[in-house]
Amino acid sequence: MIRTNLHLITLSVAMMISNVALAQEQNGEERKIREFVTSNPMVHDPVMAREDGVYHIFATGMGIQRMTSKDRKDWQVKAMPVMTVIPKWTHDSVPGFDKHVWAPDIIRWHNKWWLAYSCSTFGKNGSAIGLLSAAKLDSPIWNDEGCIVASRENRDNWNAIDPNFVIDDNDTPWMVWGSFWDGIQIVRLDTTMHVAKGEKPRTLARRYAPGTTTAEPNPTSAHAGTNAIEAPFVMKHQGYYYLFVSWDYCCRGSKSNYRVAVGRSKNVDGPYLDKRSNDMLNGGGTVLLEGDKKQYEATGHCAAYSIDGKDIFICHGYSTEMKGAPVLIQREIRWTDDGWPELESMNH
Repeated sequence: MIRTNLHLITLSVAMMISNVALAQEQNGEERKIREFVTSNPMVHDPVMAREDGVYHIFATGMGIQRMTSKDRKDWQVKAMPVMTVIPKWTHDSVPGFDKHVWAPDIIRWHNKWWLAYSCSTFGKNGSAIGLLSAAKLDSPIWNDEGCIVASRENRDNWNAIDPNFVIDDNDTPWMVWGSFWDGIQIVRLDTTMHVAKGEKPRTLARRYAPGTTTAEPNPTSAHAGTNAIEAPFVMKHQGYYYLFVSWDYCCRGSKSNYRVAVGRSKNVDGPYLDKRSNDMLNGGGTVLLEGDKKQYEATGHCAAYSIDGKDIFICHGYSTEMKGAPVLIQREIRWTDDGWPELESMNH
């Protein structure tokens, strides 16, 4: 996710509003962690998993924000992040990166939880996607599995952020990622969830066809250009892989114009076509969700899951009532007769 200072301010305000803090004891030494429960959590770039009847959300934040719920209505926001220690290699690989970890993804595969996360700085593609593992979602300690993939300025025309794991029909793991530059990337992984030997990333989706211009002339930065596409997520449903992406601009509060588009393919590595059979590699995509300017100014960075016979879509939306603060959106997915997703009203 391309970040702005406004995004950091928004998250800081959200945490203050929600009273997440380390409370100093009267003796000035012992600190107690205060957590809280809310039905309208502030969150950015959420992904979700469930274990032992408990839903877990992981999201952008200092050391990766997390929260839990038993019913997806009342969420307990955890003050302790996933990463209490940031691996040294992340600072060596990404100059300027500190503790603000972006856009994680979570998946259970081969009896282990794998969590990918993004290390970057605003508007540049000197970035890295790191990997953690744990036996349980509520584990207090996640194992550092190193770097999955890294991008370098003046070397790569893609940005190593916004990861998403995909397991194909042959039980082979893949990863999609990307933000701006040449768009969404895909590569096959090995059994350690690192890039398989001999594999190289290739572009899967762009905001517009090469050689053309966009309707949005306002690039995020002088480095990123105008290919405003990011935050991929792939869901399998009845013989198709569905690629969800976010178009346009996040992280600008009430001025955001983020929206979610989708295409589908019979193969995990594409081509992904929209409802009009336009290839997402050349700018195709069917808009699924966007801001209504009443409840949300904009919506984006989504994830989608099949849980207990229901297909669930989540993302963050910039709340109109809360002056552009990012909040959790949940919708149930229903499928049209010809196999395209539509979203039902659910909560928030």
